[in-house]
Amino acid sequence: MKKNRYILYGIALLQGMVFYGPIATLYRQAQGVSVLEITLIESISLALCILLEVPWGVLADRIGYRRTMIFCSGLYFVSKIVFWQADGFGDFLLERILLSVVLAGFSGVDSSILYLSCQGRDSQKAFGIYNSMSMAGLLIAAAVFSLLIQDHYSLAGWLTVISYGLAALLSLGLTEVKAAPADAVRPEPFRTALQSTFRNRTFLLFLAGVALLSETHQTITVFLNQLQYTRCGMGSAAIGIFYLVATLLGLLGVYSTAVTKRLGTKGSLILFCGLAAASCLTLAMTAQALPSVLGIQTLRLSNTLFQPFQLEIQNRQIQTENRATALSIHSMLISGIAIGTNLIFGALSDWSLPAAFFFGGGICLLGLLFFLIWYRKSCRAAS
Repeated sequence: MKKNRYILYGIALLQGMVFYGPIATLYRQAQGVSVLEITLIESISLALCILLEVPWGVLADRIGYRRTMIFCSGLYFVSKIVFWQADGFGDFLLERILLSVVLAGFSGVDSSILYLSCQGRDSQKAFGIYNSMSMAGLLIAAAVFSLLIQDHYSLAGWLTVISYGLAALLSLGLTEVKAAPADAVRPEPFRTALQSTFRNRTFLLFLAGVALLSETHQTITVFLNQLQYTRCGMGSAAIGIFYLVATLLGLLGVYSTAVTKRLGTKGSLILFCGLAAASCLTLAMTAQALPSVLGIQTLRLSNTLFQPFQLEIQNRQIQTENRATALSIHSMLISGIAIGTNLIFGALSDWSLPAAFFFGGGICLLGLLFFLIWYRKSCRAAS
């Protein structure tokens, strides 16, 4: 089982090597795609993810997690080729459609393999390492971008394609982790799994909080950060350097367990949401480089520590053998909320970038409210 963990760490490292990452938004704009169109593409992608989440989860529980990872890793490789050659809205939409198929397939499968490979020991630590390896890949890519690539977009795309091709090959070495052959497992009917999830209304609040906090981080640190940096007068080289710093912070996910054990569940949730909200409000109220950099880096750090923590909580909630199906339902609910937040972020940023950041701060505080209600009700149910 240790082999699976190391292979997943390697895949995360290679798939983190997105060499065009520091200028992804600027690259899309250079190809004639507006910020609103970018977020529209993201919302279409999320909608497709929602449609595919549960079918993929059920299929993964039937054919096995290993086969699912192999297929999705190969398709991920193809999607990077499409992005590399993209020119205009239609091409970028196609790339995101392929990515939706991949992400829906990966959803719950990679974390299930990792969780089951840990055999009940140190799973949150493993999630932290897994996320950190992805950040390490981003770090390598950002360093190469800053030192060698900068405005050479074609080279950045070519190197990204190679990295994802290697990840697809590495996935062939995975070992199946299901306790029984896939055809011997009786799949839980989707309706039963869905009803079970919706009956746990308290946990729905937790998932809503995850969606609000995660999508604020995703939208700002992937798309809006570059707009904020150019608003502050930064060039491509400076953007690449601060992207590198943000990626370094992503390596700190291995300390998630230590932080959450020290602060406890409630204290950790207050810290993560509070830092994210403060970062958004800082970005909304400044056009200066230093506070903007600090705001974006703090948002990245908060999310880095939060992700292994929330993955551990999600996996602990699952009682069925059809783990991928249950996690797919969770992801479907999170993505449904993300569609709305993405469209609002896009519309607001085209109108006023500070307004988009104020919106981010507001939904982070709303997420904190959801988490606190979930925590209080969960404690009452356990007592």
